Amino acid sequence: MISLKRLIFIIFLLITSPLLSMPAFSAEAQPVEQQAAVSAAESGSLTHQMWRNIMLGNLKIEADHTAVDALILQGNIPVTYEYVATLMRTPNAFGEGPACIVCHSSNDPKRSYRGLDLSTCEGILRGATEAPVKPAIVPGEPMKSRVVQKLRNNRMPLGVSFLAPIDTDTINGIKNWIDAGAKEDDNFKNTILPLFSTPKAFGSDVACISCHSSFRDPPSFHGVNLTSYKGIMKGAFSKSNAKLGKPPVPIVIPHDAANSPLYQRLIENRMPPGIGPNDESDHPNTHLLMRWIEQGAWCK
Repeated sequence: MISLKRLIFIIFLLITSPLLSMPAFSAEAQPVEQQAAVSAAESGSLTHQMWRNIMLGNLKIEADHTAVDALILQGNIPVTYEYVATLMRTPNAFGEGPACIVCHSSNDPKRSYRGLDLSTCEGILRGATEAPVKPAIVPGEPMKSRVVQKLRNNRMPLGVSFLAPIDTDTINGIKNWIDAGAKEDDNFKNTILPLFSTPKAFGSDVACISCHSSFRDPPSFHGVNLTSYKGIMKGAFSKSNAKLGKPPVPIVIPHDAANSPLYQRLIENRMPPGIGPNDESDHPNTHLLMRWIEQGAWCK
């Protein structure tokens, strides 16, 4: 039976047979596949670059997800706003759930949740207009863009209901502690720290330290350690980022609970509504949206 690679090669020869006559290497010196790959590279087009990488074993396409990475992200193909606009209008674009514009289609908070308009490029760049006003996009910074965070970050603890209240005594306790400066005082030791080891403290049977009790991932997700003041204030990815020469990612910003991931994760649901906590956060469309933001989030 003919292999997929051989079949691709035969199709390529039928379409671009003149490439075989290009004087890259002699027929006696190189296999015909490598001759075509080298000649293809000299043409400079994306198609020929892709062909060269396939033939030389530098590109392996196994499924839709890897295809997006290999063909678009690695190929540096610009992601246009037209595609982003399509994503915002398409159900299940980022995982099972309604299209984004069903809930976010106006900057009027009386018509659209948070006054967020995802139906136009200008609306996306404007962000939420309901207090507290927050941008949805930080051009050039996908990981700092709230629209990406909302698509990727699960509400904590895992399994808590989408409609669970966000103003409980325990959640407000975390908020007030951070806004007061996040100090290692008696309030922290006697009231705040025990919450992380208490099941049902934040609406789930799972205690926070069941998943976040070490600086290493695994066993502790994102290297978040909620067993001590030092661990909480060190933040996420302290071990892995240290190997890369990067600082940890803070999860507590003293005096600013609204922008502290520790508090955000207790009150903000992952989008779209209905997506399960086990659904992967690295959906290919999310990566394409991130690339658009990385490229500058241009409205063109």
